[in-house]
Amino acid sequence: MANRDGFTGGFLLGTLLGSAIGAALGVTLASRYGGRLGDREDLQDPEDILETDRPELPQDPRSEARIEQARQGLEDKIAQLNETIDDVRRQLSSHNGRGQGSSPSPLSPSGIDP
Repeated sequence: MANRDGFTGGFLLGTLLGSAIGAALGVTLASRYGGRLGDREDLQDPEDILETDRPELPQDPRSEARIEQARQGLEDKIAQLNETIDDVRRQLSSHNGRGQGSSPSPLSPSGIDP
């Protein structure tokens, strides 16, 4: 019990000391750098930032074609991954001694294939 009281007292003392040192350091650094930060022109008021409109991105037919090509490529990769997952699922079910469709797959919680 005495060991626990020593820990609690040390913890509280460390917390108070750490807070005091952190506060003193914060006040010192704030007074040293506070004047320089207040003079910066690139700092904006948060309300000004919210009110500004974002510029619209130009609609380039070439970029739309590239986006469509990338989308098609991703769909092909997803289909390839789904086929690989199905192959692994079949291998696992045959390896575990289960036939096709005898019970839900261990990789599919509901047993319903996507």
